[in-house]
Amino acid sequence: MTDIQTRVKRLTKKYGNKRESLLPILQGLIEDERYLSEFAMKEVARELEISSAEVFGTATFYSFLDTETRGKYVIRVCKTITCAMKGKNQILLTLEDCLKIKVGETTPDKKFTILQTNCLGWCHKAPAMLVNNDVYTELTTEKVRQIIEDYKKREKQQA
Repeated sequence: MTDIQTRVKRLTKKYGNKRESLLPILQGLIEDERYLSEFAMKEVARELEISSAEVFGTATFYSFLDTETRGKYVIRVCKTITCAMKGKNQILLTLEDCLKIKVGETTPDKKFTILQTNCLGWCHKAPAMLVNNDVYTELTTEKVRQIIEDYKKREKQQA
């Protein structure tokens, strides 16, 4: 039995093997693996006795369920009209400059990925972004540079 199969079985035992368990199981796999591989989605389908297409359709519908590998730190910048009006484009340009990658890309060292996402729920403090589960609001280019530097320092300390 592979690691994925073991994880899927553990999550199925925790959440149940009904269709309504699909999202919690996929979220659990994301926590463990940081993305959903094709193999993992097929295993979930097999365990829940639903079609692989249904699992894939659910996984690709939700922007926080990644179906391709991402960096250790996934940076999701809100792309709503409110964030756009408050400087989202400058935030993206600053991230691209700091990390030397474009939106949708991952750094060669697999540490950072930049993505745009739909509403994060922080319109009243726009522009906003998430780095994994950490929320950053009322962003400025200076604030973004400092946030990225802090993550880079953290990585050096852990190395």
